[in-house]
Amino acid sequence: MMNLSIVLPSKLKIVSSDDRRGIFEIEGLYPGYGHTLGNSLRRIIYSSIPGAAITSVKIKGADHEFSTLAGVREDVMTIILNLKKVRFQIAGDEPQAATLSVKSGIVTAGDFQVPGGLVVMNPEQPIAEISGKGDLSIDIVVEKGLGFVPREMLSKEKVDVGTIMTDARFSPVVGASYDVEDMRVGDRTNYNRLRMTIDTDGSVSPKEVLELSMKIMLDQFRAILDLKEIAETKMPEPMRDIAPMSESSEPEMDKEDLTEMLKTRIDSLQLSTRTLNALSDAGIRTVGGLLQKTEEGLLDLDGFGEKGLNEVKDVLSSYGLSLKK
Repeated sequence: MMNLSIVLPSKLKIVSSDDRRGIFEIEGLYPGYGHTLGNSLRRIIYSSIPGAAITSVKIKGADHEFSTLAGVREDVMTIILNLKKVRFQIAGDEPQAATLSVKSGIVTAGDFQVPGGLVVMNPEQPIAEISGKGDLSIDIVVEKGLGFVPREMLSKEKVDVGTIMTDARFSPVVGASYDVEDMRVGDRTNYNRLRMTIDTDGSVSPKEVLELSMKIMLDQFRAILDLKEIAETKMPEPMRDIAPMSESSEPEMDKEDLTEMLKTRIDSLQLSTRTLNALSDAGIRTVGGLLQKTEEGLLDLDGFGEKGLNEVKDVLSSYGLSLKK
C-alpha cells in the first residue's frame, strides 16, 4: 500500500549566528515545501517584525524640510534622510524623545542624548557637517511599530510649529533571503533543504527574528483552523476526559491515527448542513474541538438540538470516540 504520510522535517539547524547575521537550515522538507516555507517566512520577516524608528524631527532654525541652516553643509532634507538611517533599540511600547546639540565638526548619531529606554544601534551614522559658524540642534521622537508607515499616517491632529513628520521604516531586518536545494531522504533525492540568511540592525538577533516569524505564521493558521495544539509527543490533557470505548466497540486507534483523527475537519464528516452550521458558528471546526464539548454544552449552542446531538454521537461512535463526560 502506498504511504500517504508526509515526512516531517528536521529541527532548525544554526549554521552561524551573531547579533546581526544568522544562517539557518531546515532539512528533510517534503518536495516543494522549501520554497513554500522560505517565501512565506521571508515575507513575514520583512513585514511583521516590530522595531523602532524616528517618527518626527524638530530642527532649530528650520520651519520645514526645505529649509537651509547657516553654517551647516547639508540642507534640512538631506539631514532628515540621514536621520532615517539611524537605527534604535527601544524598551517598552511608549515613544521616546532624544536630543542633539553640536556646535562644530561632523555630527553623527552617537551625538544624541538618549534616555535609558533608548539605544542607538549605529552611532557612527553621519547626520551633517558644521562647516562654518553655527550650531545644529535636533529633537527627535522614536516610536515602536511594524513595517513601513508613511508620514501621512503618522501625522497627529496638532503638531508644534517646526515639527516635521517623517516616513518610518520600523523593521529591524536589513535583509532576508533563502535558498533551496535537493537532498536525499531514504530512496528519494528530491526532498528540500532550506537555507535562510537574515541580517538585522542589531536591535534584535536573527534567531529571534526567525522564531518570531514562525510564531506569527502559526498564530495565523491557528486562528483560521482553530488548532488545539493536539500533535504533541504525549497524550494531550483533554484526551484523558474522552470516554473510553465499551468492550463491544471497534479496536482502539493507535496514537498516530488518533492524532490525525483529531485534526480532521468536521465538514469532512457525514453531518447535516444544519448541524455543521451550528458547530461552525460556535467556532468548532475539528474533531479535536468537538471532543472538548459535553452533551449539555452542545445543546446550549444556538440552532443545535437533540437531533443534532444524536447525529454527532453516531458519527463519533463510528470512529470509536465519544463526547466529553
